[in-house]
Amino acid sequence: MIDKMNVRVYAAILKDGKVMVLHEEYVGQQLLKFPGGGLELGEGVLECVQRELEEELNIKVKNIEHLYTQEDFLASKFRAGEQLLSIYYVAEMADENDLLIMDPCIEKIEWISLDTEENPFPLPIDKIAFKKLKQRFL
Repeated sequence: MIDKMNVRVYAAILKDGKVMVLHEEYVGQQLLKFPGGGLELGEGVLECVQRELEEELNIKVKNIEHLYTQEDFLASKFRAGEQLLSIYYVAEMADENDLLIMDPCIEKIEWISLDTEENPFPLPIDKIAFKKLKQRFL
């Protein structure tokens, strides 16, 4: 039974036709994901994306534009009884020199070309966001 909602806010950070992705281990699984994370109570979605990027990568972002909001129901793969709602934005780093991995769960940062044939994301909503990103910028 679903009795909790988890709102996730992510940023597709673009540079030279590539998007930033994070390699991270979560609950014993290797993930490739966009930077971002969970909305806190009393926080707006744009505040959330800024806070998450500062906490994870020590960066501020600018030129933030909405990319995609999840449209279908999705139960959390990792937490029983929890429904996910994911929101994605496109953004640019304000100062690339600030980029520094701050979160110990992040193993590395990779830049993936938008013109890659295969969708590299394992999680279903990230796959849709990557497809939308390609449609918009290619």
